[in-house]
Amino acid sequence: MFIATLIAEGLRQSDMDRAARMLADAGQEILGAVWIDEGTALDLRFTGDLETARTALKPLQGDMDVIVQPEAGREKKLLISDMDSTMITIECIDELADYAGLRAEISDVTERAMRGELDFEGALDARVALLKGLPAATLETCYRERVVLMPGARTLVGTMRARGARTVLVSGGFTNFADPVAADIGFDRAVSNTLGFQGDALDGTVARPIVGAEAKRATLIEEVERLGLSVAETLAVGDGANDIPMIEAAGLGVAYHAKEKAAAAADARIVHGDLTTLLYAQGIAREAWIED
Repeated sequence: MFIATLIAEGLRQSDMDRAARMLADAGQEILGAVWIDEGTALDLRFTGDLETARTALKPLQGDMDVIVQPEAGREKKLLISDMDSTMITIECIDELADYAGLRAEISDVTERAMRGELDFEGALDARVALLKGLPAATLETCYRERVVLMPGARTLVGTMRARGARTVLVSGGFTNFADPVAADIGFDRAVSNTLGFQGDALDGTVARPIVGAEAKRATLIEEVERLGLSVAETLAVGDGANDIPMIEAAGLGVAYHAKEKAAAAADARIVHGDLTTLLYAQGIAREAWIED
């Protein structure tokens, strides 16, 4: 059995009927519908073929977020999440570049790397090298002045942890940001890159091994094995090309307001809603959320 979850403010019965018709026209058997939160999120249960159903419901994505998945194991026991542009609203390295007067040059490389046009590790090395000499105090200033949590971040993590899930932040960014962000949101663990310093300034290097695409996937697998979970019990969310391996490895891989390559690789994409959409994806109604 499968579930198609429709999420949008102002969701109506007519939206449910339209989705049911689309599934039926694609040869799926509709078993019933139920509101998670009336007017915001609902489930359509059906039998048939998962990928056929996902394709059939794609036209709805212009108006709402749609997540199609097996019913079994829907509520996840492990969350693995990217940080920049996923759990926070910025790309930290671009903001550091702004303080160094290099924003245009560095943000262009960041964008191309996130689209998958450049090798992530090489692009990271090149950008960090340009920041050589930036005072260490600037990182603290940047965190204080620029870092903003993504809407729904604390509610997502707090609710999942309260229900027994483990939560891990894994970032191609830097410990100076990832550690305090993880603590602020409430993650159990943070994995990220360590910048090199010479005295009180950046020395232009990143410690090895670099936390990139493969490290993100490996962290998911490591946590699954350590916790004795099945992959089906995992949720991974990110926005860029370096998130693709962990998105593909997860039981439910979600692209969050993502670049096209990441969106194409994901089981589901969030285009309209905030991070609480991932609670609706697990069938968790608002009355059970741990609100920020």
